[in-house]
Amino acid sequence: MHSKKIRSLTTGAMIAALYVVLTYVSHMFGLASGAIQVRLSEALTVLPYFTPAAIPGLFVGCILSNLLTGCAVWDIVFGSVATLIGAIAASILKNRSKWLAPIPNIISNSVIIPFILIYVYGLKEAYYIHLISVFLGETVSGGILGMILFFVLEKHKNYIFKK
Repeated sequence: MHSKKIRSLTTGAMIAALYVVLTYVSHMFGLASGAIQVRLSEALTVLPYFTPAAIPGLFVGCILSNLLTGCAVWDIVFGSVATLIGAIAASILKNRSKWLAPIPNIISNSVIIPFILIYVYGLKEAYYIHLISVFLGETVSGGILGMILFFVLEKHKNYIFKK
């Protein structure tokens, strides 16, 4: 019982660390924030399909990433909440279809992040313009890259994500 908690905590911490590193790499190329975002770290949002430890890992990773890349306070809060909502929903949907793994995060970020871009950063384009740009970025990072990661991990899930 005790080793399960340690394993879960360690897994969550590793996911948070990976999220931070991948976001920082995206940030170096100017892709981690702004109207057009393709965070490589969003590929990790398929992980709640494999382990519930990914939920707090993604949430903490997003908070730390947003802090370290200089995001505004409201972006740190609500951007991280968007990732948390997506992670919880992905975990809930894991018994439905593997193809649904990236969808909750794509939707939650596509709905929430445009409000942050408009009201926190003052980007004046219409909400639906930001919704489309965030949706496209999330589809590339969470949908395409996420599903590539998903299929790689699925082959080794019993070894990587021991119950």
